[in-house]
Amino acid sequence: MTLSCIAVDDEPLALGLVCAFIEKTPFLQLAGRYSSAVEALEGLLSGPPVNVVFLDIQMPDLTGLELARVLERSNRGAHTTRIVFTTAFDQFALDGFRVDALDYLLKPFNYEEFLRAASKARQYFDLVQRTEPTPAAQALAAPSEMADDHLFLKVEYQLVRIAYNDILYIEGLKDYVKVYRQSEPDKPLLSLTSLKGLEEKLPANQFMRVHRSFIISLQRISAFTRNSVQIGSVVIPVSDQYKDVFGQFIGRWL
Repeated sequence: MTLSCIAVDDEPLALGLVCAFIEKTPFLQLAGRYSSAVEALEGLLSGPPVNVVFLDIQMPDLTGLELARVLERSNRGAHTTRIVFTTAFDQFALDGFRVDALDYLLKPFNYEEFLRAASKARQYFDLVQRTEPTPAAQALAAPSEMADDHLFLKVEYQLVRIAYNDILYIEGLKDYVKVYRQSEPDKPLLSLTSLKGLEEKLPANQFMRVHRSFIISLQRISAFTRNSVQIGSVVIPVSDQYKDVFGQFIGRWL
């Protein structure tokens, strides 16, 4: 697949180099070049979706990190736009990964290093494309949302039927979820979907979200406190955001 890209850098020479590298790479298409993050933000929010943003960090008015955080909170699709930071300062590496940057290029970088980051982006979007449901798969999965005892979940190249009573708990990992099951507790199922989306499909009388990263099966609780839940040998924290709802549930047992 061809990835749509933009380059953002307030240094003309650095901007020109990144643009030249993009145009040199067969699977990349240059969709825009911007000398400020403010201009780039306007283009991203008003124009067609962009797959990859090659983004400098230190810029006036709006930094690259600030732009990345804005994009993360925007309404664009979770898989639509990914960031590759380009900067002369390696102390920003940790901040870059905190905003879920796909990669980090330290200036001055050569074409080989650029191509490595671009290839990582292509691998990411290839994976997204392979794991997104086809119309036929969506049609097949739709009835499962109405099912009383199971759902179908897209796992790699197939739809897997998962019984509600087999689920122990579900862990959210950015764009993915891991479903832990009683039948195979050491082999969680990995699916490209959001925890929120899955939460909406699960019956509320059987499952509860207790943390931004965890949904638990209520029937699998083996022990609990006001701050944590134990399922088998696994202890799952209950975050402040969900303590009131969880407290109402456990109140019947206290």
